[in-house]
Amino acid sequence: MSEKLNVKEKEVKVKKEQIETPLKTVWKRLKKNRLAMVGLIILVVIILLAVIGPFFAKDPNAKNYAKTFAKPSSRYLFGTDMLGRDVLARTLVAGRISLFVGIASVIIEVVIGSILGVVAGYYGGIVDSIIMRIVDVFMSIPSLPLLIILAAVLSDLGVPPEKRIYVVMAIIGFLGWPALCRMIRGQILSLREQEYMQAADALGLSDSRKMFKHLLPNTVPIIIVSATLSLGGAILSESSLSYLGLGVQPPTPSWGNMIQAVNNVYNIQYRPWLWMPPGILIFLTVMAINLFGDGLRDAIDPKLKK
Repeated sequence: MSEKLNVKEKEVKVKKEQIETPLKTVWKRLKKNRLAMVGLIILVVIILLAVIGPFFAKDPNAKNYAKTFAKPSSRYLFGTDMLGRDVLARTLVAGRISLFVGIASVIIEVVIGSILGVVAGYYGGIVDSIIMRIVDVFMSIPSLPLLIILAAVLSDLGVPPEKRIYVVMAIIGFLGWPALCRMIRGQILSLREQEYMQAADALGLSDSRKMFKHLLPNTVPIIIVSATLSLGGAILSESSLSYLGLGVQPPTPSWGNMIQAVNNVYNIQYRPWLWMPPGILIFLTVMAINLFGDGLRDAIDPKLKK
């Protein structure tokens, strides 16, 4: 009897090991996508450099007027800028700032888009019509010109440079929610007709519990994929604003305001170390995010593949 019990226990363990959780299934599919894994590796390396790198680098705001525009060397791996500041140190700190602005703006976008999308899809009727008309208005306005106008207004209002970071990420996040809201609303329209929602109605659950405890969790895959892909756009928006002098302001470095050196033709031709490091990192970061986001979308929902 004991031997039979041991055999049954082993069979149960084997069956449990064979059962895959949704997370393991997604990870297994994701690992098969080489481009997505390459994007994930590049993204992890860049994040580690931005988070840990500044602790081992020099002071990004330390000026050395005797070493202005110094070429890359063993002392200054990426050279120095017009004030003698270490470009490598500023690039690493700028990565932390740009990633922070991108991630924070995506969080704002997800919160607003998710709440309004669930409310519009669940209630329908006049509530849905009002929210969707607001979405149409936001989606019909070109985001970059509007960002430039809002940032210029902030400059005229004299907002301190150290607070511009928070204002910029709030603006980017507030303008990016309509697309996510529309996707979640479409998903909720189909989910609210499922049998488990009929059971929730029969139990007399409140609307808020049905929306945020039962419907919203079923849209998490859409939210994850949308947030991943939106992160690249948020970083590009911040870089564009900072390049135009309307985003993160010096002396706080960001990849965008570091590329302002390309405004000078001489710097483009003879001082590439001023603008190439942040430019390459923007390219690698956005490319890695898009590769990983596409792979994650296919792994979560294989039906979305072409």
